[in-house]
Amino acid sequence: MSVRPVGSSAPGGLLDALRAFGATLGEIARVRGALLAVELREQVERGRHMLLLFALGIALLHMALVLATFLVAAVFWDTHRIAALGAMAALYLGCGAAALVRLKVAVAASPAPFAASLGELREDLASLGESR
Repeated sequence: MSVRPVGSSAPGGLLDALRAFGATLGEIARVRGALLAVELREQVERGRHMLLLFALGIALLHMALVLATFLVAAVFWDTHRIAALGAMAALYLGCGAAALVRLKVAVAASPAPFAASLGELREDLASLGESR
């Protein structure tokens, strides 16, 4: 039988278990933080790319619509200019409504931001609840 000093703990004692638990929590926080940082960078890059494409698409479509309207108005100027302009306005209205409906569907179908991080945190909480 060996004699230990009063202040030391046995290998595998409470102090070692607390250190291991603290190290595990620190590692979990580091990994989850890194995942969150990666997802945040991806989200920002995706948003920047989508905004650039949106701005470019809007500018080019706007120019095309203006020129198409002028063309139709010039072609039908002597005969049915009001009907031609009304038909163009109705066409623009229908296309705009269809685009907004499609945007609504795309927004509803897109994954939630940070879904992977939230899923990992849920799993961590579940595993901590099971170990109690």
